[in-house]
Amino acid sequence: MNSLPSLRALQVFEAVGRYGGIIEAARRLGISAGAVSQQMKLLEDSLGLSLTFKVGKRIRLTAAGQRYHESCAAAFESLRIAQVEVERSKNASNLRISALPSLLSEWLAPLIYAWQSDHPGLNLFLDGSHAEPSPDGYEVDFRLTYGDLESTENAIELFRDCVVPVCSPGLLRDDQPLQTPADLLAYPLLSIDWLPKFASPPSWRDWFTAQAVDCSPLRDGYRVYSLSSMAIQAALSAQGVVLAQCSMIAGALADGRLIMPFAHALPMPSSYLLVGAKGAFDNAHCRDFHRWLVARGREQMLINQQLLAGSVP
Repeated sequence: MNSLPSLRALQVFEAVGRYGGIIEAARRLGISAGAVSQQMKLLEDSLGLSLTFKVGKRIRLTAAGQRYHESCAAAFESLRIAQVEVERSKNASNLRISALPSLLSEWLAPLIYAWQSDHPGLNLFLDGSHAEPSPDGYEVDFRLTYGDLESTENAIELFRDCVVPVCSPGLLRDDQPLQTPADLLAYPLLSIDWLPKFASPPSWRDWFTAQAVDCSPLRDGYRVYSLSSMAIQAALSAQGVVLAQCSMIAGALADGRLIMPFAHALPMPSSYLLVGAKGAFDNAHCRDFHRWLVARGREQMLINQQLLAGSVP
């Protein structure tokens, strides 16, 4: 078959499958039940197979109909999402930002509301996702991601993060004081692993080696998280010590929910990047946001460089 069935017939079929019958589909679509039945017949004739069967006065999808409906439903959902994105793109008061989930929740979100308070007329859409948006799509104005600056188009470096050991004060025990880095081996050590999507942060073995600590007794893989924010939350709950990214723990350190027993930092293998979508800089508020966020990235970079130099700000 070289031609697709009628889009209207597909829309009606999707509604019949979603709402479980002709009458309800007709009500939802605002047409008659006879019109729904007619479109269903046109679709089945076009496909050359039956999509439904009767059970009493009701109809059910055949096995083939169920499989076909799954594909149709996914396609119409994609169309609905695309329509929403197009409508958003036409609104000059929208700012759409996509970011890696942990970077969004632990670094950007606490900062951006201060910026939005100076731009009260803007609508802010924040999407935490590992999926990179299409460079030609309507999805976002800016993407905050992680990786190699040289291989990322339209990107600028925000900052290169570093990791330091942190834990909840409630984790510490009087019989096991933290006087030297080696003392951390007596506590549960939480790990973060981003593979295969990204190069992972430095491991505990990397950190102990840098402190000249024999880590041969270290148990790799004790508890491993795929999201930095999850590992930090576990540390906040006194479940262990984590090598946390400095950008994500400033608030918890400031209010005492986390402590840094040793200010020995290791750099991340790559940097966080800010990527502007095509056409984003046509809007004044996007240009303003870009300048503001780059400045926040420079501030974070300075904090990280001080830690790496052994000086806690």
